[in-house]
Amino acid sequence: MNPSIASLCIAQQADFHPVVQVTGKLVRFDASAANLDLTPSLLKDTAAFSAYMDQFRANAGAEFAIGGYDEDRVLYRRSELFGTEEARTIHLGIDIWGPAGTPVYAPLGGMVHSFAFNDHFGDYGATIILLHQLEGIAFHTLYGHLSLTDLQGIQEGDYVNRGEIFGHFGMPHENGDWPPHLHFQLIDDLRLREGDFPGVCSHAERTFYLNNCPDPDCILGLMHQAYAH
Repeated sequence: MNPSIASLCIAQQADFHPVVQVTGKLVRFDASAANLDLTPSLLKDTAAFSAYMDQFRANAGAEFAIGGYDEDRVLYRRSELFGTEEARTIHLGIDIWGPAGTPVYAPLGGMVHSFAFNDHFGDYGATIILLHQLEGIAFHTLYGHLSLTDLQGIQEGDYVNRGEIFGHFGMPHENGDWPPHLHFQLIDDLRLREGDFPGVCSHAERTFYLNNCPDPDCILGLMHQAYAH
């Protein structure tokens, strides 16, 4: 990975539009094994998991919950999509959990690289990938768990302006059967993928994928605002 992508984004962070407009409190959500609330029975039941996330934010008095980059998560036990023997549990993006329909904004101008409806239990659901350039260096941002309506009427190559609303948090039936949230990921090399890219990797793949997918808070700039509950 070109090591300058993260540093370029940090240097220009003040110029990015918020990906999600956060005006209230922001609470950190722990999706690791340390969170004993995340039992197998809860994670398998999408409605119960969604209710839990709503209550978690309500108890914290928070508008949104956030976290997850380089987190070793128990969440993926809910789906065979993430494997069993060499399970993929290391999260490569940041999740922002909040109400369905929450608008998603382009942090900087770019083109629609690709999009897809990744319709498997535990997958991204509706997904859009944007292509950007900063100082001549190209990189991608991935937005997972969107609404299906966001995929209507768009085409690869469409230009998306900085600050333009191009997505919304999807409902479980369209977002891969998850509580409503946005998976936001920064990617250097898409490795010829279109409309999809791993958002979770195994421990064995961790070094490669974290190099290829630097911490997206260099764009979001939100983690310092979040508090532990």
